[in-house]
Amino acid sequence: MMCSRPRTAAALVAAMLVAGCSSNGGGGSEGGAYPEENITFVVPFSAGGPTDTVTRMIAEPMAKALGGKIVVQNVEGAGGTVAAGQVARAQPDGYTVLMHHIGMATAPALYKDLGYAPLEDFQTIGLVTEVPMTVVARKDFPPATLADLVTYVKSNAGKVTLANAGRGAASHLCGLLFQSAAGVKLQEVPYQGTGPALTDLVGGQVDFMCDQTTNTTGQISAGKVKAYAVTTPDRVKSLPDLPTTTEAGMPQLQVSVWHGLYVPAGTSQEIVQKLSEALKTALADQAVIDQMAKLGTAPVAAADATPEAHKAHLDEQLKTWSKVISDAGVKAS
Repeated sequence: MMCSRPRTAAALVAAMLVAGCSSNGGGGSEGGAYPEENITFVVPFSAGGPTDTVTRMIAEPMAKALGGKIVVQNVEGAGGTVAAGQVARAQPDGYTVLMHHIGMATAPALYKDLGYAPLEDFQTIGLVTEVPMTVVARKDFPPATLADLVTYVKSNAGKVTLANAGRGAASHLCGLLFQSAAGVKLQEVPYQGTGPALTDLVGGQVDFMCDQTTNTTGQISAGKVKAYAVTTPDRVKSLPDLPTTTEAGMPQLQVSVWHGLYVPAGTSQEIVQKLSEALKTALADQAVIDQMAKLGTAPVAAADATPEAHKAHLDEQLKTWSKVISDAGVKAS
């Protein structure tokens, strides 16, 4: 049914004040259809790192599903807490979205004055993927196997350098678990993201590190780094010859890195649902599935790409990592 044209100036004004003749779907910051402007996806780590890679994989198909444009912004620092704090303080209008990983669950235990609370200051959108990690070293590092690596670092603890992406980053947590399992304390070298850390590893400036398959698969396949194991119960399809940590003799080293999307608390449920539905659409995109498979991971099931499932997972992970980090006695400045 078509809307009739107003015949007087007064009728024209009245028509502009009501939605009866408007195609406006609602949900924008001023009542307009969402999105009316570019959406910024904030990534807490450097460009080229694993979280950045995952974000860019889903950004385009999500933008297409939303009928808008998504811009990726890298905000580095303090294990992801700088970016998370920025998003927590942003306007809850759906135009500032955070992509974060397991660090969202570990930060409260690591930082004394965090400045935000994950469950209270954010609205979850949905989980994205769960990425295995690998233990990798510079290609000329002497140890040949994971067992050899443990023996070597115990004998050379004061000389071996263990790189990570900063306190609270997934690579830092994996490194902590490695040191705990090996019973050794190593010289840690923190970076502003795993991208520059891996670059230095390839260049031989540091000895070894843990990093996600989304970041290391290409380097391993090209022979630019030496790979020892993958930190999951099963081998990954993209690296079929790489043993699991259990197969390699270190079953205590089990960790994978989950990613999820967040908006500031107070964002309307209409926008939250639009973002969640767009996320589901992106994760079902065959190009995204294929890209993730090449990097040793896969999209989560549609049931996990929801605000409810994401919030429940975050709550459980906060409790789990609080105990792990407390027992390790680790704190970030």
